[in-house]
Parts: sequence; C-alpha cells; structure tokens
Amino acid sequence: MKRVPEPEFDPRLLVGFLCGSATVVLALKWVRRRRTVKKVQEAQGRREESLRQMDDAVLRFQRQQGEVNMNEILSLSLKDLTARLQDGSISPESALYTYMWKALEVHRQVNCLTKYLPECEEQLQEVKRQKEKGLLYGVPVSIKEDYAYKGHDSNIGLACYLGIPKPHDSVMVQVLKKQGAIPFVKTNIPQSMTSFECSNPIYGQTLNPLNHEKTPGGSSGGEGALIGGGGSVLGLGSDIGGSLRVPASFCGLCSFKPTGARLSLKGSASPVYGMLAVPPSLGPLAKDVDSLALCMRALLCEELFRLDHNVPPVSFNEEVYSSSVPLRIGYYDTDGYNMPVPCMRRAVQETKTLLEKAGHTLIEFTPPRIEYMSTEIFTRGVFADGGSSLLDAFEGDIIDSNLKPQISVYKLSRWTKKILSFILRPLFPRISKELDALCGVGSAKEVWAQHVAVEMYREEFADKWKSLKLDVLLCPAMGPALTIGFLGKMIGGSTNTHLFNVLNFPAGIVPVTTVTKADEEQLKHYKGHYNDRWDMLLKKAATEGVGLPVAVQCVALTWQDELCLRFMKEVEHVTHMNKMKF
Repeated sequence: MKRVPEPEFDPRLLVGFLCGSATVVLALKWVRRRRTVKKVQEAQGRREESLRQMDDAVLRFQRQQGEVNMNEILSLSLKDLTARLQDGSISPESALYTYMWKALEVHRQVNCLTKYLPECEEQLQEVKRQKEKGLLYGVPVSIKEDYAYKGHDSNIGLACYLGIPKPHDSVMVQVLKKQGAIPFVKTNIPQSMTSFECSNPIYGQTLNPLNHEKTPGGSSGGEGALIGGGGSVLGLGSDIGGSLRVPASFCGLCSFKPTGARLSLKGSASPVYGMLAVPPSLGPLAKDVDSLALCMRALLCEELFRLDHNVPPVSFNEEVYSSSVPLRIGYYDTDGYNMPVPCMRRAVQETKTLLEKAGHTLIEFTPPRIEYMSTEIFTRGVFADGGSSLLDAFEGDIIDSNLKPQISVYKLSRWTKKILSFILRPLFPRISKELDALCGVGSAKEVWAQHVAVEMYREEFADKWKSLKLDVLLCPAMGPALTIGFLGKMIGGSTNTHLFNVLNFPAGIVPVTTVTKADEEQLKHYKGHYNDRWDMLLKKAATEGVGLPVAVQCVALTWQDELCLRFMKEVEHVTHMNKMKF
C-alpha cells in the first residue's frame, strides 16, 4: 500500500497568521482609541456649550435686574450671606447670578469647572416656593464632579463614564436642595481621583488661583481653586487620602473630613468599589470654620437620615461646638516618615504656642508605626487587588500626563514589583516598601488578615491617645502648594493625610500663616528623613512659594466631629487674634 506523504509545514503560514492577528489587534486598538478621542471631544463641546448657557443666564439677569452690588455679596461669609438671604435683604436670584458670574471669571483664569447645571434656575424657583426656609436657603453651592446630579454624568475624568447621565441626584445633593441650597456648577478633578494633582484628559489642568505655577491639589482640586478664587462660597468634595484637606491647604481654605459614615456616600462616583480598608468621606470646603459648621449643621438633618439608613441619625451637637472648656491637645510637627518642609513645621510650632497662651494644655505626641501604617495598612489596603480594578477603569482611555508615572508602576506585574522592591531596598528602603505594598494581597484569607491589621492599628493608636488623656490632635497638613507636575511622581509621600483616613478620624484644615523668605532659605537645606527621591521631589516642588498659605491639621477621635470643628475654630481664633497684633 502506497504511503501518502504528510504535508510539509510552511512557516510562511505561521508568519502570515501572526502578522494578521497583530494587524487585527492594532486595528481594534486604533478604533477604540478613536472612539475614546471622539467621546472626549464631545464632552469638551458639551462643557463649552453649558458654560455659554451660564454666561447667557448671567447677562439675561443683569439686563432684567439692573445694578446689583455683586462685590458686596461676594465679600460676605456664608454665615452673613445666609442671614441676609433669610431676612430678604439679598434675594436668592442676586446671590445665584452673582456667584455664576464670579465662577465664570475664576474658571477663565484657572480652568476649574466641568459643567454648569442649568437646572439651578428651576431649583431657584423651587426654593422660593418652599414654605419653610432651610438653613442654606438661597445659597449657591458648587459640587465636585463625582457627585451624582440628575441628567448629568459623573465621569471623574474617565472616558468610560462619559455620556451616561445619572437617573437621580446623590443623597447629599438631595439634602442640599431640601435645605434650600442651589447647586449650580460641578468642579474639576484628577483623572480617577487618585492623585493630588488636578488634571485629566477631558477637562485639562486646573491651576492654583494664588499662583498659576502651582497645583490646587486634589482630588477636590476644582473645588479648592473655585472657592479659593472667590467663585463659590461653599463646596462639597470627597476624601480618601487627603482629597478635601490638600486642596484646602494649597488654596488657603478650611475644609472638614468627617468620620466616614457621618454623611451619605450614596450617589458618589468612584473608579473602584468594594475597598473597605480605608473608608472614604464626603465633606465641605469654605473660607472659614463657621461656614463648615453651618454646612454640617444643615446636612445632618432628618432628610439625610431618611434617605440613607446607613448614616447614624445623630444631629449636629451645638453644645460641643460652642464649648469654651480648655482642651488637652496632642501635637507633633513630623511623623518620622514624611518630614514636612520648614514652613509647615513652623506653622505647627507657632500654633502650639498660641494655643498654650490661650490656656490650653499641649502634650507632645508621637504617632505609632507610621511606616507600617503607610505601607501595610494604607497602600496594601487601597491596592489589595494589586491595582487591577483601577487599571480596568483606564482600559482604552487616554492617560493624563500627571498620572502616567503612577499608572506605569501599577501596570507592572506582581513579580516585577517584588524584584524591583528587592533591588531598591538597600538604597531606597521607603520606596522599596511602598512598591512591595502595591503588590496587594494574594487571597481572601489575606484580605481578612489585612482587615484585622487595620482594626488592630486603630486600637493601638486610640489607646496611645487615651493614655495621654487627649481631647484633640494638632499636626502638619500637606503643603504649601506644590509646583504642577511633581505630585504624580511621589506615590507614597502623603502620610500626614492618609493616616486619618486609615483611622477614620474626623480631620480638618485651618490656614494659619504664609511662606516667608526665611522658610525658603531653610528649604534649601531640606533633606527629609530619608534624603531619597521623594524627599528631593518635595523640596523642588515646594520652592518659590513665598506668600503662599500654610495650614495645620486638626483631628479628633471617631464620631467626635463637632469637637474637631470646635478645635478648628479655636485655632482659627488664636491665629486671627495674633495677626491683629501686627
């Protein structure tokens, strides 16, 4: 029987198959990229159209109403503005259109708005029809891009969320409206809200209103820039690592991060869901502490408790906020891991002295195991999945230039991170440990163990606090405002803010001084605790900051939100009285 020869393998077929497959993959990537670019361009067009609507609305009001003393309205604190709105000496129309006009002016300078909410004109009429005036009656309020507002998307700078209008307002927007407030604009954020810069490929870079070479911070950077420039009297942001506190510090404002569940998260967008190790928080930004307290007083109402059963039904405690009993205050000017620059340490020490003169007791406090907290609790907890969920949100998207250094690290394989961590350990131990923590955890069992570690650290910190019988804590913020382009390269340099998200402690920011020429001279000799790349980047980013605001951070134990605000008010008062002497 004649044997049939087997067909010879032609390598050209394999080459052709591989080339064809590669061509298909590249073509699909190109098509997806084009779709993303088109979605971004359409979103940019929608923003420009909405801002034109906003400008037209202001012009229409000015033609109809004639002269309105806009400068007088803009000069009022939230407390005074609400009083004037309540007694009718300022109309809600005058307040709304004045702040619309000012917000547009600030936006043209610093690029802080993502969209105008034209429904605010309907809300204005609804407010005027309310039988009972809410605590925020007629107050124009700006909201961060991640807050759901019916009929608008909450894209957080990611193309995958573009063009998906929300069917309902977030709970906090509903509560604002119930209290008579008028949300009128949404504000810019860093792409995915995972950076202290404020830039994304859709809406671009937001600038600091006090110095356009500096960033306003993030992720509530658009809020910081708008309020810092005078374009809003009150704004709502969010915070999972300092995102309320850093913009306030950089822009010379006050902000308050409440205990995590004190305000409702329902309707707040996020690139990653299900992460429990570090609780997020929503809160206000404004120019003074009384404004923050008024906002919290308004938000902690029956409407909030009705809309979200996860929020404890506890109203604002006026007695605690109004108390004048002397406090036992712990303090530190460095946590031993990320050394603040000279002006920040000076701010803490000067505030400590002023508080002592005012009759309070100050006790030095050393926060326990900050390196462990930063790497094993915060970073490993936030990136428990090795960053894969976050990277999924970026699939096919344009990555913002400020975020590329971080995303490049997140994309490394687990073993590549481990190897690089091992190589870097002798020379750069801090960077090495943060890199290893980015590997996350490997199993459900390890996730549970990590959650146990979080609870144990919280207990350890609270036990040390209570052993000193402290009421509150004074410590550094992050600041002053840093030069644009640096923060994306400093992945693990934010323990001063990260700590209180891990602990779930209420924390707030109060500006107390400004950068001096002497601070700038001392900065030339700054080496930090490690004298590594991150320390040197911080040194470069903080230069040329003379005149910029410097803030301190005020902290209380979990659920003692009103005590934290009361302490912030005390810091604000002693600082103000000291300035009056000169």
